[in-house]
Amino acid sequence: MNLLDQRVAETLSSHGVLAQTVPGFQPRQGQTDMAMAVSRTVQDGGQLVVEAGTGTGKTYAYLVPVLLSGQRALVSTATKALQDQLFSRDIPRLVEVLGLPIRVALLKGRGNYLCLHRMEQARHSPESAQPGAQKALAKIETWAQSTRSGDMAELTGLDERSSLWPLVTSTRDNCLGSTCPRFRACHVNLARKEAMAADVVVINHHLFFADMAVRESGVAELLPTVRVTVFDEAHQLNEIGVNFLGKQLSTVQLHELVRDVLATGLQLARGLVDWQSLTAQLEKATRDWRLAAGIHRGSVRLRWTGHHPEGVATDEWSDALQAVSIALQDLQNGLDMVSELAPDFQRLGERTRELMQRATLFTETPNPEGVRWAEVSAQLRLIESPLDIAQAFSALTRPVSVTPQPEADFEAESPADADSLEALIAGDPRLAVSNPASAGHAPSVGQRAWIFTSATLGDEPSLRWFTDPCGLSSAEVMQVNSPFDYAQQAALYVPPHLPRPGDPGHANQVATLVLEALAILGGRTLVLTTTLSAMRSIGEQLQAQSDGGIEVLVQGQSPKRRLMERFREGGGHGDAQGRTGCVLVASASFWEGFDVPGDALQLVVIDKLPFPPPGDPLFEARSQRITQQGKSAFADHALPEAAVSLKQGAGRLIRSETDRGILVVCDNRLSTMSYGRRLVRGLPAMRRLEDHAAFLEALRQLTTDASHSSA
Repeated sequence: MNLLDQRVAETLSSHGVLAQTVPGFQPRQGQTDMAMAVSRTVQDGGQLVVEAGTGTGKTYAYLVPVLLSGQRALVSTATKALQDQLFSRDIPRLVEVLGLPIRVALLKGRGNYLCLHRMEQARHSPESAQPGAQKALAKIETWAQSTRSGDMAELTGLDERSSLWPLVTSTRDNCLGSTCPRFRACHVNLARKEAMAADVVVINHHLFFADMAVRESGVAELLPTVRVTVFDEAHQLNEIGVNFLGKQLSTVQLHELVRDVLATGLQLARGLVDWQSLTAQLEKATRDWRLAAGIHRGSVRLRWTGHHPEGVATDEWSDALQAVSIALQDLQNGLDMVSELAPDFQRLGERTRELMQRATLFTETPNPEGVRWAEVSAQLRLIESPLDIAQAFSALTRPVSVTPQPEADFEAESPADADSLEALIAGDPRLAVSNPASAGHAPSVGQRAWIFTSATLGDEPSLRWFTDPCGLSSAEVMQVNSPFDYAQQAALYVPPHLPRPGDPGHANQVATLVLEALAILGGRTLVLTTTLSAMRSIGEQLQAQSDGGIEVLVQGQSPKRRLMERFREGGGHGDAQGRTGCVLVASASFWEGFDVPGDALQLVVIDKLPFPPPGDPLFEARSQRITQQGKSAFADHALPEAAVSLKQGAGRLIRSETDRGILVVCDNRLSTMSYGRRLVRGLPAMRRLEDHAAFLEALRQLTTDASHSSA
């Protein structure tokens, strides 16, 4: 055993520094096994994929060897919540306990940082005339005087959904880069500079793929300066990558262009161009284009294999998209007349040209190597993307050596150096990093190490559900089981009396079962649905019929963060209205990343097996490719997808060694169909409740146990 392995094993042992100094730390064999595998990969290079069951302690399992190795590292997460946790809690705690001289930086997407230039323009925008907007802007301006990071998360009382948020933050589209008058004070660039000087940089998957877009354009980037890259919550990599690496054109992009051109034109070049007329023309063309996509209930994806999306009136669609192109061209002509007056107009001109190119792309035949579809809701979005990230990602992670590079001078004012500062955030192919090595760092020579981990990466030992679409066929794969005693802590119930999920009365029967459970449990319940319509139906019935002492929370009726906070608060604690329990009804985004340990959550109800929607164009294109390869689209694609999603949802139930709870899957296919056995095998080994009487008795036992524990 070499020195690093010895230090890692010692740190995580029962007599190590973590056991002595970190409250609640307990040595776990699975955690040590994973940490030793990470240590080997950090030293030797290569790819390691680890599925670490809930409670393994996977965060320390990868952080301890990475930090002790002294190698410069990127740690990427799927959610800002985990990103903030790593930066604010986990890494600082380990750095202090281990006594390491390590600098850590947090890097988010540019939309999370205050843009000083746009804030100064915000009062001239039409949105600033809305009730309360001036007061909110004054609050932002006051905060801007004191904030060091410019991270909008510091600013309480302003939700991301606020119409003011895009007025005071920038996007890849509207950022002026080095020509911005506030470039040197820019919070995005200052965060980038800190990251380049840090030992460990905490980013997110979206930002990683932005950097990947820069790499594919043939210019340098940050990643070659690190030897170790860790992806936590790695199960989301493929979907995030597919969405990010594809090409898009949306009504949102066009409306934002209209807003920015009108505000900038009236402020900086009033009277020189008829801004009102040009923007009104594009606004109308955009609305007409959206109407050409038809009226649909909720959000739908339209297949697109020919020249037009399926289900649209072809002539109307073509005319509408042509009108958008003409309006963009007219707007471009107007911007060209004033392009020398301010860098704002130059960037607006570039945005307009980029959108014209996208409009042209979507008039051509789809790329046969990818998939194209139209996403229709209140807005319209056209997407053309690869089927997975395998090709791009396998090229990125292939074995190459990292060699020391010269230090970069980030105080330089030349356009090349200035532009390079935003390359990682913006993912802009126009930008290049001339000297990508960070200040004060000379990376060690050796093979890069890539570590991928999550609680859910597949439903079989090879973890092919994850490795295949990510191009990680040569990766070392390991599974670390959860230390929780699921047979004692949790039970699984599949109600035999409920109708099949396709039955019109299914959602009503699920709500009835939940009401029966609430009468015993008094709250502490999470209902996860596979569709928004089922969520609304179940939520409405529970709100109409539940006992007044139980608060029914429904996704979409409050911000997600507030729903999670209220649910955690509602675990046995009363509120001003005398309610003592909570039930939360939610869909997609609550199937993962919702962590409620303790008695606040003891019942998770899943309305039906989470198979991918059969009409989804991306799912269909992937299924066709699998069929062409001689495999089964159901067994090799649909079933693994459902197994992973089911495992994610079930993972909300048991979050600590003392948790107790019941998982209810209201889909009798889990018991009656042959593939149900495979889905059950993918779940933790819970005991089975065979009938409704056993289910009700188990609920009563949970109530009794909770009463005793609080006494």
